[in-house]
Amino acid sequence: MDKLQQLKALGIGEIAHLNGSLLDHLKGTQTLLQSWGANQTLCEAGLFHACYGTDGFDEAILQLEQRHKVVQVIGEPAESLLYLYGACDRGFLYPQFDGSDKCPQYRDRFTKKQFTLSEYQCRSLCELTAANELELCLASTDFKARYGKPLQKLFKAMQAFLSTASLKTIGELL
Repeated sequence: MDKLQQLKALGIGEIAHLNGSLLDHLKGTQTLLQSWGANQTLCEAGLFHACYGTDGFDEAILQLEQRHKVVQVIGEPAESLLYLYGACDRGFLYPQFDGSDKCPQYRDRFTKKQFTLSEYQCRSLCELTAANELELCLASTDFKARYGKPLQKLFKAMQAFLSTASLKTIGELL
């Protein structure tokens, strides 16, 4: 069974999401990351990025006690990135981006633990954030009209951590 089939087996295909299913959104996010030349670890994190819910999408497919199930499918490095994404307290993290290359403090919304992101974590989190939000903009003109300007501002603040390819897509789409 491939990873997409394993994701469906977890029940993701049945969950509704903006303009379609959550599965469609997850595949679209992964496709954007692949088109930007992201490594396999980040692409797999992109495919599974909402397994535990996110700060913007409360519906969790798996409980945190089931993280081992995702590790069995995509491995620990990719699961660690998707956990980082899902556990991110966006209201705490996003205001810290200021266009500089200084890695900000991170707060886990589940445990409340705080730490400074490594450069790898910061780059991965920013790239996954861009792929997620841009996929939503591609899927919904209403989403793009409502959130395009704030996203443009966020991505400008994150630009030191975004790939050239993602910045190009941001410029074209927003």
